[in-house]
Amino acid sequence: MKISFLTGLSVILSAVTMITSCSGDEKNEGDIKKSHKKSDRNYAINKQNAYSDLFMDSTAVEKFIAQQKLNDTIADDLRLFYNLRNFQFAWFSTDGATEQMLSFRSLYDYSKDSGATRKSLDNRLDDILTNDSLGTLTASPTISKTELLLTWRFINYVHQRNKRESDQRKLYAEMVPAMKSPVLTVADAMLEGTRNDFKVPAQDYESLKKQLALYTEKAKAGGFPKISATGKILKKGTKNKSIKQIKQRLAAESLYSSDTTEVFTDELESVVRETQARYGLTADGRIGASLIKQLNIPAEQRVEQILINLERMKWMPAEPKGRLIIVNIPEFKLHVRDGSSKAFDMDIVVGKEGNNTINFSGNLNQVVFNPYWNVPRSIVSKEVVPGMDNNEYYLEDHNMEVTGEEDGLPVVRQLPGDRNALGRVKFLFPNSFNIYFHDTPEKELFKRTKRAYSHGCIRLADPMKMANYLLEDDEQWSAEKVDSVLSTEKEKYVRVKDPVPVLISYYTCWVNENGKIEFRDDIYSHDKKISRKLFSQPAGSGGKLAAR
Repeated sequence: MKISFLTGLSVILSAVTMITSCSGDEKNEGDIKKSHKKSDRNYAINKQNAYSDLFMDSTAVEKFIAQQKLNDTIADDLRLFYNLRNFQFAWFSTDGATEQMLSFRSLYDYSKDSGATRKSLDNRLDDILTNDSLGTLTASPTISKTELLLTWRFINYVHQRNKRESDQRKLYAEMVPAMKSPVLTVADAMLEGTRNDFKVPAQDYESLKKQLALYTEKAKAGGFPKISATGKILKKGTKNKSIKQIKQRLAAESLYSSDTTEVFTDELESVVRETQARYGLTADGRIGASLIKQLNIPAEQRVEQILINLERMKWMPAEPKGRLIIVNIPEFKLHVRDGSSKAFDMDIVVGKEGNNTINFSGNLNQVVFNPYWNVPRSIVSKEVVPGMDNNEYYLEDHNMEVTGEEDGLPVVRQLPGDRNALGRVKFLFPNSFNIYFHDTPEKELFKRTKRAYSHGCIRLADPMKMANYLLEDDEQWSAEKVDSVLSTEKEKYVRVKDPVPVLISYYTCWVNENGKIEFRDDIYSHDKKISRKLFSQPAGSGGKLAAR
């Protein structure tokens, strides 16, 4: 994935000044100038077409303003924000935290001083995000207050980076979606500059927006030609009627233009390899069901996918001048940047599920050699305890030990060594989701193109390369010293002298460094979830395309 799209994506990040600590959420600056912004209520939004299905009474906003003793400027902006969305929640819905809440929280955490103390709002958010009953949120007093506190934080954040009231109003109106519209209506509004009408100067955002224009045009013209299922693998030299359809389909996307015969030519094989790579498939030059499935995805569904990812890109922070690690989960890739240059890319394995892994950040500050693996309670209950009951040598066979008991379950950890589930090294970047990088003894997993596997955090294909990179400026930790520590099989924590920011992202499409759009599967169904909130006629729902 091309990483430079992170640079300057959001106008709200254009200032270099760091975000103030959470105390700014509780106390307003006394020198903020009074403002009386017009805030007509948008009654066009209702429960049927709203982005969120949670609403609050306007009196709740007024009560909050009085309780918190907000000054006139902040109070007016709070009223404006909720009037623009007809007092619909911005950060929560009944199925939990919205993408915008997760993205703004990540943006805020990434931007604020790393030494800032965590405040009550952050603790509230942690409690909500780690609550197993997230799927049944209501507009309770606790959730309503958390919603308003987060909006207060957002308003302060916008004020620090945008002094003009017109820019502030655009961000209040457009950063957090408020009302569903048909897919092509949203695309038209974005392309005509009437949606997201604030500057997003990143070249890569604009590159993806250009692809939006191309796919929207195709969707309105009737979409792409359909390819019939062949039931077999097609390769160079084959003659088949489906090959002609495939050439026509590739030509419709300006990927192939040589001929329209039924013969699988050398040139077609080359184009097929490139196209497979763009979809994250094995680039073997053969045409099978996986490639045909991708090529048969309707143009309007690709429009929807592009719009969803443009929505996510609004919330990405500016790229720092120094080192940066970026993970794109659907791509199964980790990218390491050093300023404007690429240090290296690395294959990763991710877990099968990730409810909140859309956008979040942390600072990689520790490398742990020969780590213990503290076995999660769910695995202890489902696997370890039954194993111990059936085999008295289970713990010994799995290089495990019991260190205590908690709520009727043994506390189990796996000892360091070659069989340890975390491998020989793990990397810590504190975050609310307790996610980290680690080695794995199951190296065969990296041979797969789809690398979402079982439970666990993010596994690295070459963890020692990462360890040596992070410690290369620490003369005490040469490659030889690392090898000697690993040979002891004793756990060793090493602090990284200059912690490296980590961004975990979830992009299912982007424009690569060659100017070509790439697509990936929605492995955690995040696209599917946000599609139901953003669009009144999602492209995958079978609804007819909206007229322009």
